[in-house]
Amino acid sequence: MKILFEVSSGDAANVLVPLARACNRNAVTWSCFFTGEGVKTLTRGDVLATVGGAVKATACEVSWERNMGDQPCPVEIGSQTNNSAMIGEIDKVISL
Repeated sequence: MKILFEVSSGDAANVLVPLARACNRNAVTWSCFFTGEGVKTLTRGDVLATVGGAVKATACEVSWERNMGDQPCPVEIGSQTNNSAMIGEIDKVISL
């Protein structure tokens, strides 16, 4: 099974981290797309450490610029087109 976590809430880190760690422990393939205020979760060390286990981690460029300004993004920058492509490659989407 392949899972995509759609992270759009700034409060999603407390749910994302344990779910992603469970995926890692159980050899479940997963990716993340950060959008909206969800990009703010990328400022947390536990999120960054956990996202290292993702097949792919991408942040929406517009959301990043809107919420984080000129700060460098710690994951790949992409667009909603990248999000659509990621959705096409997975079995389940979990929105956070």
